[in-house]
Amino acid sequence: MPAKRSVREVMGGIAVVTVLSVSLLLWSCDRRQASPPPPPVPEVATVSVSPQEVVLTTELPGRTTPFLVADIRPQVNGIVKKRLFTEGSEVKAGDVLYQIDPAPFQAALDNARAALAKAEANLPSIRLRADRYGELLRDKAVSQQDYDDAAAALKQAEADVQYWKAMVETARINLGYTRITAPISGRIGKSSVTEGALVTAYQPVALATIQQLDPIYVDVPQSTSELLRLKRNLEDGRLNPNGKEQNRVRLILEDGTAYPMEGTLQFRDVTVDPTTGSVILRLIFPNPEGVLLPGMFARAIVKEGTLGEAILIPQQAVSRDPKGNPIALIVDGEGKAQQKMLTLNRAIGDQWLVVSGLDPGDGVIVEGFQKVRPGSPVKVVPFRDGGKRVKEGGAEAQPPSGAN
Repeated sequence: MPAKRSVREVMGGIAVVTVLSVSLLLWSCDRRQASPPPPPVPEVATVSVSPQEVVLTTELPGRTTPFLVADIRPQVNGIVKKRLFTEGSEVKAGDVLYQIDPAPFQAALDNARAALAKAEANLPSIRLRADRYGELLRDKAVSQQDYDDAAAALKQAEADVQYWKAMVETARINLGYTRITAPISGRIGKSSVTEGALVTAYQPVALATIQQLDPIYVDVPQSTSELLRLKRNLEDGRLNPNGKEQNRVRLILEDGTAYPMEGTLQFRDVTVDPTTGSVILRLIFPNPEGVLLPGMFARAIVKEGTLGEAILIPQQAVSRDPKGNPIALIVDGEGKAQQKMLTLNRAIGDQWLVVSGLDPGDGVIVEGFQKVRPGSPVKVVPFRDGGKRVKEGGAEAQPPSGAN
């Protein structure tokens, strides 16, 4: 009996080992069948780099100033009898603004005219006397002294006539100055005097101020460093001046809205402000509706020139390395992502102007670059503005997850 139990035990052990071996083999096969497939190649959306012509502009802050300004001051002394305008209204050149009491000036004119008439009345008799003395002198009937006295009296009488003519003209001018008129057309401000006020000739305080606001100036400062950079770019041929279109200027108002009319660059000042290191650009804008008022803050968009071979890429395609340098990923000819170091100039809308780092024809990764590393293979899907990509066949596809 003991010998039989030993055989049975041996056979049972063999059966257990066999079952365990089969189980391990089946578990190994199931594990091989359940292993995950390799990760798919990440999709990226790209744009092709192509040089294009770009108009470069500079945005500069500035303030509006009147096209013409005239301070109204009296040119004679007197009492203001009337004010003949409405404060804040539009006036035209030649309109009478104030009337100073003309009575004393009218009297002075009448007095000068009477004195002139008296001098002119005495002149004929004095001239005849001088003529007779001249004839008598040839006959030796009068002395040379008598003739000289008569000739001197004639010259004095003629001078008196000229003097009183000048006095009449002066009195007439002063009488005209009692009517204070507008030297220019424009909008007049508040009056500093009322009827009955005493005013003096050329007083320091203006009676009122007229400002012509259509057209209107906008003065903007430009730093000398920007001016020198622009000059170098023009001299090197990197920028095309663009002819007359170069002088066209646009304006952004204080509330951020665009002024509907274009202006013109008049000139650049030649004097540098030592406190700011800038020169003044004077712009002129039409202002028929009176939207622009003197002293208003605005931002002018001034054209620098045209860049013929400019490279622009979407801002979302540019990232920064740990040192803050701009970088971008492109897809090379083998379908792999490669990193490029960029040199940027400025932002133009939602794009960067690239100075160096990219070549025409490069496919810059715009969406999906967060999922790839330099040297890894990628699947390229064309990019279209508006945040959607276009698959083959023209069907729209959503941006890859995690896209910038």
